[in-house]
Formats: sequence, C-alpha cells, structure tokens
Amino acid sequence: MRKATFLAVLFLNGITLFAQTKEEQTLKEIYKSSLTNSKCYSWLDYLSNKIGSRLSGSASAEKAVQYTKAQLETLGLDRVYLQQVMVPKWVRGEKETAFIQDNNTKINVPICALGGSVATSKNGLTAEVIEVHSIAELEALGAKIKGKIVFFNRPMEDEQIEAFNAYGGCVDQRFAGAKEASKFGALGTIVRSMNLRLDDFPHTGAQSYGDIPKSQYIPTCAISTNGAELLSKKLKSNPKLKFYFKQSCKQMDDVLSYNVIGEIKGSEHPENIMVVGGHLDSWDLADGSHDDGAGVVQSMEVVNIFKNLGYKPKNTIRVVLFMNEENGGRGGKKYEELAQANKENHIFALESDSGGFSPRGFSLESDDANFNKILGWKDLFEPYLIHSFVKGHAGSDIGPLTSKTLVKAGLKPDSQRYFDYHHALNDTFDAVNKRELELGAATMASLMYLIDQNGIEVVKSKI
Repeated sequence: MRKATFLAVLFLNGITLFAQTKEEQTLKEIYKSSLTNSKCYSWLDYLSNKIGSRLSGSASAEKAVQYTKAQLETLGLDRVYLQQVMVPKWVRGEKETAFIQDNNTKINVPICALGGSVATSKNGLTAEVIEVHSIAELEALGAKIKGKIVFFNRPMEDEQIEAFNAYGGCVDQRFAGAKEASKFGALGTIVRSMNLRLDDFPHTGAQSYGDIPKSQYIPTCAISTNGAELLSKKLKSNPKLKFYFKQSCKQMDDVLSYNVIGEIKGSEHPENIMVVGGHLDSWDLADGSHDDGAGVVQSMEVVNIFKNLGYKPKNTIRVVLFMNEENGGRGGKKYEELAQANKENHIFALESDSGGFSPRGFSLESDDANFNKILGWKDLFEPYLIHSFVKGHAGSDIGPLTSKTLVKAGLKPDSQRYFDYHHALNDTFDAVNKRELELGAATMASLMYLIDQNGIEVVKSKI
C-alpha cells in the first residue's frame, strides 16, 4: 500500500514538474521572440514620428486608426475590424502665453491649457493670484477668491515610492479645480503640473466643469513645476502681484472615431474572450510615446508573439486599441456597451497604460482565488525580474468591462520616470528604450499565455 502511494506521489510530482517545465520553456520562447523578433519598436517609431500626437477627434488620431488596423492585418489574425465610437473634439489653438507681473517686472513662465478648458478673452486674462494647496483650502477661503486667479500648488508627494500614488494624491486639483473655484467667483485657475521633478515642461490633462452652467466656465491652465516654484516664491514677497495668461482653445462638436480590434479565435473555448490593450489617443503636446503609444504597440506585439511561435490559444485573444481614454474614456465605455449587447463573455482583460519602462509586475483586480492563482506563477516570472503582484487598479479602458467572472490586470512598469513625461512636450519616441519596451510586451504575453492555459477560477454560486 505504501509503495503504491509512493508511486502515485512520484507520478503526480512528475506531471507537475512536466507542466512547470513546459510553462518555463514557453516563457523563455516568448521573451526570446520579443527581444529578437518583435515589431513593437518599429511600430512605435512610425506611430510617434510619422503620425505624431493623436488627440481624439484629430486628423492624426484617424491616421493612427488606419495605420494600426493595417499593421494588425499583416499578422494573419482571424479578424481585424473597427468599432465606431463618438468622441469629443477639443482644439488647443495657438500656443499659450503667460507671465508674472511683479510691480514693473514681467517674467515669462511656461503654461499650457488643460484639456476641455475654455479660452481666455482675445486679450488674455490678468488678475491677482491667490495660492491654495487643496480644494478644501479653497472652500475655506470662500468669498476671498472672487475676482482672482486661483493657483493650485500642491506638489506630488516625494515620499511616495509608487509614483502613481503621488499622482493620485494631487490630481483632483487639476480635474476639478476650475469647477470648484468658479463657484466662488474666481476668474481663472492655474494648476501645478503633475510632475515629481523640477523642469520647464507644463503637463496638460483632462479637467471637468461638471454640471455647472456654461456661463460659469473659467479658463484653466497648467504651469511647469519650475514656474510654480517661482510664482509661489514671488507671492510670498508680493501677495498683490498679478498673473497674465492667454489661451485660445475651443470645444467642438463630437466626431466619429474608432476602437481598433484584432483577434485570434480560441481553439477550444472561442466564446471566452481575453482582451489585451492600450489607448490609441494621446494628448496633443507631443507624440505620446509613453502615454500610451507604448501600451498600444505592446498589445499588438502580444498577438505577434503568439503568431510567431505558432501558439494556438484555447480562448479567443482580442487586442483592443481604445480611442479617447485621455479626455472622455468613451472607447472603453463603447466596447463594454457592445460587449453587453452581443452577450460576450470576457474572462480576462490586461491593459498597458503606465509607460514603456522596465516591467516590474502586475496590478490585479480579482477575487482572492484568482489573485492567489496568479501569485502562484511568481516563480515563473522571477528570472525576468518580475516580482510585484498586487491588488489594485488595472486600467481605465478596461475599467467599464464586466462579465460574470472577470479578472483584470494592468502591467506595472517601473514608475519613477513616468511623470517626467506624462502629458508633456517631452513624451517623445527618444524617451522610450527599445529593450524595456520589448520586455514589457513579453511580460504581457506571458501572463496572457498562463491565463489561457490554466483558465480562471470561477466561484460557484451557493444554491
């Protein structure tokens, strides 16, 4: 009896060892393919340097739709198609100008309009400035704000190791600052750029007027971190100084655009869909190589790797290049709307929207059973320096996606340099390292492979 039990244990251990060895070997092949035979860097080169910035509703955004669709068609996928989505069209207009007027001295400072802002008058806006560090501080000042420009100057917290936590701790002043300041009679707002370093690049980003009347919309801009430091210093010595800025941005009517989709049909469970994606749109100041050109080409590279390796997935693999993440999120919402209408069953969704830096792991939205299952593959990833598996936000585009049982994941690259480039003029192709980009694509393909092979844990409802 003991001998039979011993042999059974040996047999089961042999099966486990074989399975693990097969998975280890496949991951090696995935990383090798990405590092030696990938297309993602050349795709990004074209997307960034030939097409450029891709703000929703722009001509270049539509060029990006056609380019990425054509590239997916060259990979021999089972289906490549476009999914219609109406998107906002906001136009920046001529380059913004601003200066600090301190007595008889004018000091130029770098600014840019925030996405969705209204313009100043043709002559610009000049007013005294009141500095605050939070929306709560703004509300406490109340009537003192009337007739002034509010300067939101809360920096990203240096002590935060995870840069996205620092970003999350201060982005409310950019998104809602103008709306809240308008309620107290402010004429405009200036927001310190969301950036951990001191430089001269103003960082744009979405802002919202919420449900206040259009008659109460006020112009809002971002100022570079160096500019913010200077303005704060000047205000301490002269609280009555004035600030001037001029911008000519305009909100247009919505226009038709598209999500770009390509898929490999599952060989065993084609009804189960696994999504990998990033957002095709970018802000208009630069070509958006990190945000999110990197995520777009990495997602395309996942299916390219599978085709190169001759891998036939059990489940349907669908790459989705979402439109309009930056100033509306309509691509992700439309995708979910149609997924529900078509009664599609999504089991897994993976997004890359944190830059093309060295991959470190994944942020997971899942129940404990699936989190622990993925955590159990940590040893497979350690040879590639992937070590961080945490619960947290997976991605904005896959955020709206729902299914009966769905696991979501976001690629977690090293975050320390990301906000040096995020939404700024320097988010360009030369800031992306080819090898880091390819390692990220391989890491994404590896997790897609493991989920496809092993499935997800489905919690059975109690009767």
